[in-house]
Amino acid sequence: MERIKRQALMRALCVAAVLAVAVTAAVAFLPFSDAQDQDAVVLKVGSSGSQVRTLQTKLNNWGYNAGTVDGIFGSNTLAAVKRFQAKNGLTVDGIVGAKTAAALGMTLSSSSSSNSSYSSSDIYLLAKCIYAEARGEPYIGQVAIGAVVLNRVESSSFPNTIAGVIYQPYAFTAVSDGQINLEPDDTAYKAARDAMNGWDPTNGCLYYYNPATATSAWIWSRPVMLSIGNHNFAK
Repeated sequence: MERIKRQALMRALCVAAVLAVAVTAAVAFLPFSDAQDQDAVVLKVGSSGSQVRTLQTKLNNWGYNAGTVDGIFGSNTLAAVKRFQAKNGLTVDGIVGAKTAAALGMTLSSSSSSNSSYSSSDIYLLAKCIYAEARGEPYIGQVAIGAVVLNRVESSSFPNTIAGVIYQPYAFTAVSDGQINLEPDDTAYKAARDAMNGWDPTNGCLYYYNPATATSAWIWSRPVMLSIGNHNFAK
């Protein structure tokens, strides 16, 4: 009887060993999603910044409809990524890791967030400008004011620093009348960070004005691209 039990135990152990080898071999050939790549930088729902803007631009240019290029990975971007993955034989998980990025012609970097080159004093000053110029405006309108400042920083027609743009003579009413010295609230800080992370509701506008109060004939000559709250945004 003992011999029969030992034989049965040996057979069970052999079967278990064979199964373990088979499972290991099968796993080795399973397609891994981008999310499973070790130490990989990924873009996913909740990500923001310049890399997300690049992703959205590419998806839109290729007809995958990621929605507004705002640098924020939301539901529209998620759906577009999944459509791209399905079309290109990738794991459809909505996560942009190494494999999906390569198919998109992108190189992901952990240090390329849009706000990486901005200091805490830059964030503070931009928040002050947003608060002074746009408190009481819809949140997207506050982000838009910040985006205009940053668009000017990137333009060769304006100073290349946030302080230089904001304190350029006659550029902002809030500087002329002293409201720039007001302390920004949490909403203005958040809007500043969103703008620095690449959200530009204006799509590159360099100017804005309140049509109810603007008196400059020149600003009225600029082509208006959109209106948000009480402001027109122009290029």
